Amino acid sequence: MGGIRQDRISRSILNAIFYNATDQRSVVTRLRALFSVIQLVLTRWRHDLFSKLRSEVWELREEEYRESFGRDKERRKKVKLIPVGDLGYSGSTFFVTPDSKFLIKSLPRHFEHDFFRSDLLPHYFHHMSEHPHSLLVRITDLLHAPAPQVGVLLGTAPSHHMVMENLMYGKESDTDSKDKWESYDLKPTSYFYPERDLMDGKLAPDSVKSRLADKFEDKIRVTGDEARDLQRQLQIDTQQLADTNAVDYSLFLVRFPASSKSETTSARQSPWREGVVDRNGEWRYRAVLLDFFWAKHKLRAKAMTGLVGSFQWLRGRKDEHMSITTNPKEYRERFLKMVDGIIEAQE
Repeated sequence: MGGIRQDRISRSILNAIFYNATDQRSVVTRLRALFSVIQLVLTRWRHDLFSKLRSEVWELREEEYRESFGRDKERRKKVKLIPVGDLGYSGSTFFVTPDSKFLIKSLPRHFEHDFFRSDLLPHYFHHMSEHPHSLLVRITDLLHAPAPQVGVLLGTAPSHHMVMENLMYGKESDTDSKDKWESYDLKPTSYFYPERDLMDGKLAPDSVKSRLADKFEDKIRVTGDEARDLQRQLQIDTQQLADTNAVDYSLFLVRFPASSKSETTSARQSPWREGVVDRNGEWRYRAVLLDFFWAKHKLRAKAMTGLVGSFQWLRGRKDEHMSITTNPKEYRERFLKMVDGIIEAQE
């Protein structure tokens, strides 16, 4: 059953990339879409903005982008997105394109896709246009269900999917060192996490707690210029996130052997996307900012802040915060301090 569900969700995504769901349809087709349970009818949200970002800002060739999903008509009938399971604590599901260049993430929580569509997208578009080398993850498309459908109401299939760059691109073709690729989802670990800390850690299973935040036990050993380049860009990007009230974002760090043949897309590159080689010539590092969809001014965040505040008051620890209940300024400061702590720069 899981395989059938994944295949139909994959087909929904591919249809949205290649066909316009707002085209005139027959009554039968419209009714079929209304009662879709898994294979939903999706369309692109603000295709004009994302098209400009892809072509004008990131200089990604549209032909290459479409080929990642199976541009050839005959090939497209056979192509399927590759499911990569549940990689997130939020319950999101993930697919990668057949060539591994792009990652498709579902946004199952309403407050996340509502914040991105209604609040963040105009600022994201402007920021990326002004800073084409920004380390905010490059989101190339947002797909959504434009009309009521049974599957959306029942929650049997995601109503929103985000297409973004895949920082792990190149791993599958790295036959000699594929098993040496590492990835870390880094957040400040000084915050209070109920799933990790309550009841002596017995509230949630280890499989859940292990996804709350990774730890990078090593150091990124780079030159002073490379370290300053990363820190300067993160300061700019996190200020933009703070200005839009976003918290709980993370640094997605990838490292793989420097001897690996690093593959990238034809899009505009920057050192920390293409891969910075450390001073010892041992590792190559990539980094982007991920998961900036938790907004302090949204109802869900306000409710969680009140709930956690009450719990902390009962525990007598009023000043302790979670990453999702702290204020954007404090989260930004702790986040940048965390990044500084894993960098070892040498002039």
